[in-house]
Amino acid sequence: MANSKKGLTILAISSIPLIMTLGNSMLIPILPKMESELGLNSFQVSLTITIFSVTAAIFIPILGYFSDRFSRKIIIVPALILYGLGGLLAGLASALFDSAYIWILIGRAMQGIGAAGTAPIAMALTGDLFKGGDQSKVLGLVEASNGFGKVLSPIVGSLLALLVWYGPFWGFPVFCLVSVLLTAIFIKEKKKKVQPPPINKYVKGLFSVFKQEGRWLFTTYLAGATCLLTLFGILFYISDVLEKEYGIDGVTKGAILAIPLLFQMVTSFITGSKIGKNMKVMKRLIVLGLLFMTTSFACLTLVDNLVPFFSILVISSVGTGLVLPCLNSLITGSVGKARRGFVTSLYGSVRFLGVAIGPPVYGWLMSISKNIMFLSTAGLTLFVAILSLTLIHVKHAEAQSDEASNSLFKKLQLNTE
Repeated sequence: MANSKKGLTILAISSIPLIMTLGNSMLIPILPKMESELGLNSFQVSLTITIFSVTAAIFIPILGYFSDRFSRKIIIVPALILYGLGGLLAGLASALFDSAYIWILIGRAMQGIGAAGTAPIAMALTGDLFKGGDQSKVLGLVEASNGFGKVLSPIVGSLLALLVWYGPFWGFPVFCLVSVLLTAIFIKEKKKKVQPPPINKYVKGLFSVFKQEGRWLFTTYLAGATCLLTLFGILFYISDVLEKEYGIDGVTKGAILAIPLLFQMVTSFITGSKIGKNMKVMKRLIVLGLLFMTTSFACLTLVDNLVPFFSILVISSVGTGLVLPCLNSLITGSVGKARRGFVTSLYGSVRFLGVAIGPPVYGWLMSISKNIMFLSTAGLTLFVAILSLTLIHVKHAEAQSDEASNSLFKKLQLNTE
């Protein structure tokens, strides 16, 4: 693949998870205004976030299967279009109707279905198009793009809301259009050489994959969900503290929330560019990153002031940036191309569930005690670190070619002794 063509392909792939990440984070700044403008209560407003995440979590495995059966691009492009149309519907309803709430929920559900066909399938697409060290580098860029979306979205949402409170809804079609054009023009898939198996054989093959590598895959799924649950839970806590204790809101609050996300994004990019296909390094970085998170969350019980709080919190962000690119590479390479879409999509579904339950779980823990919240988080990340250390056993350091085997990680031996 020529360098210029390769760069444009990477740009197109990286735009896909960026769009997905904007889905919830860009709306956070407008939720209080939505509540007052439409006469809603807190629960009704929270549903605009929940319905997006839950709908996406339901449809991700379904669209993952169709991406295996047909092609990645055939799923991604219509998904991005649906995503943009959902934002357009919500924006039009907010501008034209006083009772726009039900239309906003319908638009958000449409966006959730669209999101299901974006980032998880982009991971599978990366596995299809890139091999060896290039695959890990591009997956690192995909995760960095995801992180960049988290950094960018609260700031962009706040800026668009300065024009009109529902301004962020209008942003979605514009961003989606850019990604659709990049994907349609610059991503070229190879035609399938063989007819995809019927669904009964496909499902049997999936059962075979999870029977052979289930403990390892479920451990990585749990690690990914834990990273996203703690990330969005802590951001929910910080957002609440900044507004209620420090009187900081709007664009300033969005910029402060972006600080830990910026550290995660940079770490993800560096990690993805360096790990190659060295499975020993991936495992060590997963465990190390989770231990960084454990240490950070435990130490947060000792500080109250804002500056030392963020200084310690970035240790957790670095840990998350170490873990996620390694998980992406391991999961993307864990099965052959024929079932990669479903396996990576199921991972994406689990990550979405982590995002969805993070804020309510942390809201409940905040009502009990701040220290209990941080110590519970530290206990969870330590538990997942131990699982990763014990259930993933590297037999050889070098990964074999994705083309040589249906499972890249036959060289990973689960420690079942």
